[in-house]
Amino acid sequence: MKTDIEIAQEATLAPIQEVAAKLDIHEEDLELYGRYKAKFSDGLLKAIQERPDGKLVLVTAINPTPAGEGKTTTSIGLGQALGRLGKKAALALREPSLGPCFGIKGGAAGGGMAQVVPMEDLNLHFTGDFHAITSANNLLSALLDNHIQQGNELRIDPRQIIWKRCLDMNDRALRNIVVGLGTKMDGMVREDHFVITVASEIMAILCLAEDMQDLKRRLAKIIVAYTFDGKPVTAEDLQATGAMAALLKDALKPNLIQTLEHTPAIVHGGPFANIAHGCNSIRATKAGLKLADIVVTEAGFGADLGAEKFFDIKCRKAGLHPDCVVLVATIRALKYNGGVPKAELVNEDLDALKRGIVNLEKHIENLQKYRVPIVVTLNAFMTDTNAETDYVEAFCKERGCAFALSEVWEKGGEGGLALANQVLLALERDESDFTPLYPDEAGLEEKIETIAKEIYGAEGVTYSPAAKKELDRITRNGMAHFPVCIAKTQYSLSDDPNRLGRPSGFTVNVREVYASAGAGFVVAILGAMMTMPGLPKIPAANHIDVDDDGCIRGLF
Repeated sequence: MKTDIEIAQEATLAPIQEVAAKLDIHEEDLELYGRYKAKFSDGLLKAIQERPDGKLVLVTAINPTPAGEGKTTTSIGLGQALGRLGKKAALALREPSLGPCFGIKGGAAGGGMAQVVPMEDLNLHFTGDFHAITSANNLLSALLDNHIQQGNELRIDPRQIIWKRCLDMNDRALRNIVVGLGTKMDGMVREDHFVITVASEIMAILCLAEDMQDLKRRLAKIIVAYTFDGKPVTAEDLQATGAMAALLKDALKPNLIQTLEHTPAIVHGGPFANIAHGCNSIRATKAGLKLADIVVTEAGFGADLGAEKFFDIKCRKAGLHPDCVVLVATIRALKYNGGVPKAELVNEDLDALKRGIVNLEKHIENLQKYRVPIVVTLNAFMTDTNAETDYVEAFCKERGCAFALSEVWEKGGEGGLALANQVLLALERDESDFTPLYPDEAGLEEKIETIAKEIYGAEGVTYSPAAKKELDRITRNGMAHFPVCIAKTQYSLSDDPNRLGRPSGFTVNVREVYASAGAGFVVAILGAMMTMPGLPKIPAANHIDVDDDGCIRGLF
């Protein structure tokens, strides 16, 4: 059986101009990065603003398990299938992070016969967007420390610096560091921290900005620290806005690549959904809606994280109105939620399936709260049995959801025709009455508790003293109307990764809170969640290499 990278490297790619032509984009509206990658020009983005929008389809999933769910693979396969049915379709996806690529998760280009290509480029440096974000973030850090070194005119309290450096790599040793060691000329000694680039506020800002003017407005509002008097200090106070925007000028433009079947894929931005807001850029999604009749997008991890943030942050900020949501599950993952060890998931086990399907049930109930039509799809594996598949199909239909089997990993677009037809039926037959979970005017604690109780199924929320104090300060500073971005484990509906299925009788603990004033949301960190991941005992990096001909091997 061929690996994903072998399939991708054997594929025949179309010149990116031919892919763009499917969306009626002319070559002069592209900024080329070689033969198979391009960015949209600012002129194109301005020219299409008055066009009517196409339909927006979100792909989400149950809580991820070691058995795999295939959400991105399903998204790509659905886009390919819609193309086979003669629809003018486009994908709007996130860029992968180097952290999981070299860590445990691998790349994020799909799999099998449902991939976006060039796969190696996308998973590694791509068009340099993440490097630009990292540089802009760390420029602000350098300007902050330099201001303190050069006399501290703003009277910044070094004990109240909240801005963190970033790196797009899993490096646990950088979570908590000390900077300024050495001589007096080397800066003030203080504690500092790193987050992974995809958790940086600048990543969120890039993904939420409408244009350069909006980008600069948001960058200026970033709170980096507080003064000795407790007043916020912003990036604008440090005169950092212009230089940061200059570094992000090209990164702000969405990227265009293709699937194995030459479906246009607009890939831009990449915040994680467990520690950030988990959606591709507003610019990319809105461009897709102006260029295509149907746009398929995805949100990271399970629906309790990515989909909730897509609905309550991205759609709220951008005025988006999703028309359908696809919920991805696998028989294997449901049995894992039912207590079956990973090594035994190949065996038919209806009892375990019935125990574990409560995880799918909760995600269905959650998505129904947003009043958007739902299609549940099972990402098929060879070991699935008819009895297991039939049980899940009946379960979904009893709860008012359409159902389709997906075989896109094996068959590409052809294997997604059943899913595509169910999505088209939902778009034609069912009216979306999209409604966010909570109103803007609710207080921050009310928003956190609404998500915890309504989406996670928690009985309540507890707060550390520091989190309580920070919530009060954020409210005093006029940011209580912001939506909430909750950082928690992706493996469970609760804040404990070991509680599978549909846990009950639990509370969640808010350990830390901070305002992302430029992004326009408040981050609440639950349990032991870290914003800088670490590498596993045997990282994926150990198996990646380049042969004598410059061909990358071992990337998956």
